[in-house]
Amino acid sequence: MELPGLDQRCAERACRRLDFLPLKCDACEEVFCKDHIRYDDHKCGSAYKKNVQVPVCPLCNTPIPVQKGEIPDVVVGAHMDKDCKYNPAQQKQRIFTNKCLKPGCKRKEMMKVVCEQCGGNFCIKHRHPLDHDCKGSSRPTSKA
Repeated sequence: MELPGLDQRCAERACRRLDFLPLKCDACEEVFCKDHIRYDDHKCGSAYKKNVQVPVCPLCNTPIPVQKGEIPDVVVGAHMDKDCKYNPAQQKQRIFTNKCLKPGCKRKEMMKVVCEQCGGNFCIKHRHPLDHDCKGSSRPTSKA
């Protein structure tokens, strides 16, 4: 049993393989076999439309647009000299700044964990009123 119309020949002149699962190049829209589908494998003249890489500034992590014919290293260097928003002081900002108020505990948390009764800031281990000897409320506290 034949399946007419399913086979196509590879558009690469040196290959011309008969392929039953042909692949279409998304740039030049020609049909190729699995060995010639990559842009470099069939020397695609339209690869510049799809094969675009955008360099990123190593300091501020901003994508830098590069025009056709420009050298990416030169464009990124010019960005770093003029337009870069990199702030060295911003790198030194600490994430864990919320120190536990329990005497003797030196843990710091990323977010505040505030006790509802006394209003103090504590670490995860000492967040419950019984764990930090809470004196904020006269209500009796019970262990959960």
